[in-house]
Amino acid sequence: MRDRLKRTAVFLAFLIAAFCLTASAQVRERFPKPDFESGYTRPELSAPLPRAVVWEYVDIFVLVAALSLAVVFAHKARSRRMIFLLMVFSLAYFGFYRKGCVCAIGAVQNVSEALFTPAAVVPVSVIVFFILPLVAALFTGRTFCAAVCPLGAIQDAVILKPVRVPPWLANALSVFPAVYLGLAVLLAVTGAGYVICQYDPFIGFFRFGADFNMVLFGSSMLLLGTVVARPYCRFLCPYGVLLSWMSRLSRRHVRITPDECNNCRLCEESCPFGAIRKPVDPAPAAAKETDVKRLALLLALLPAVAAAGGWIGSRLEVPLSRLHPKVSLAETVLLDDAGRQPVVTDALKAFKASGKPTEELLAEAGVLRREFRAGGWILGGFVGLIIWTKLIGLFIRKRRSEYEMDRGACLSCGRCFAYCPYEQVRLGNMSPEEAQNLGRREIKPKQFRA
Repeated sequence: MRDRLKRTAVFLAFLIAAFCLTASAQVRERFPKPDFESGYTRPELSAPLPRAVVWEYVDIFVLVAALSLAVVFAHKARSRRMIFLLMVFSLAYFGFYRKGCVCAIGAVQNVSEALFTPAAVVPVSVIVFFILPLVAALFTGRTFCAAVCPLGAIQDAVILKPVRVPPWLANALSVFPAVYLGLAVLLAVTGAGYVICQYDPFIGFFRFGADFNMVLFGSSMLLLGTVVARPYCRFLCPYGVLLSWMSRLSRRHVRITPDECNNCRLCEESCPFGAIRKPVDPAPAAAKETDVKRLALLLALLPAVAAAGGWIGSRLEVPLSRLHPKVSLAETVLLDDAGRQPVVTDALKAFKASGKPTEELLAEAGVLRREFRAGGWILGGFVGLIIWTKLIGLFIRKRRSEYEMDRGACLSCGRCFAYCPYEQVRLGNMSPEEAQNLGRREIKPKQFRA
């Protein structure tokens, strides 16, 4: 607990220093400020301006270096302290210096739009930021989440006294990132906008500027993060879905112990993310037979569930399509023509001033609505598959003889290393005989906590 408080104090000191250095900084001007005589006040820009191409390659170099160090610190050095220091650097560079852009999480939208829209152009840095963490997860687990992602870093630094989320609740909440991922891809492909960037809870802190609602959302996330470890990463992050899939297939993943496990139970409650799986005995023959029958039934119903989910998603074409500004404008124009639009919006004024025929706008909105109907089928089917596969997972009992990481949920943060007696042997703090004896008598889990 003392080390955790020290790390939090270091982070708060860094945050205060960063704020003092950048709070007074202004966005670089590209054009002179216009001279208005009407008392018009020009709004302050909060989005970062485009940079020179060379700096894109600098960002790529820093990403490659940070990912490489994260792998070394997690797999070779097995050092939580070095992982934490790298996390602080990533927060400083990718978060406050780069103002949260380029972001691997938001790159999902750019890549999705480019795949379905030939006219879309994606910078090389965005493609690299999207692909490289996934490749790293495929070979070494979620080391990107451990120490490179600034959104994860800012949450990790405020973990004070985490409570254990019940497995059934965590499993249910883990559906939301998949829904968020599917919705973000649909909106990006149809041109409705980049919802991940729009509702990034921490971008206001990185850029020292956001509307009140987003500041409140980010502050709530950080406050919740003091007791529920990394709530955005675990229960909202859409990119985490892809990282989890890659990590489950990883060739090499971090282990709790550098050697064999003696089931001493010291690591049992060490993970604030609930990613440690306890040993499981083989199921009784009767229970196994029942589980097999239920599993067979669930697998047989899988296509029907996917089809039902797709149908439900297609029925949401109207509310989903309204998220597109062109469809929303078409509805506003129809209401205005019928005399039922109480407020004349800026978009409506601009449309009337453009001289564009209403029929042309309605035709474009109709095409978009059909796209949302087709996308709703895919989104609903995807969500149905996710929910049903999680339900199927409840009836698959994998026998475990020792404590293991859940490869999909483990963030490779290294917290559990210090709890393992064989890790203490590796560090020279304990003899092999003492470590072996820990598994032969009752030991309270808190006895050797770091």
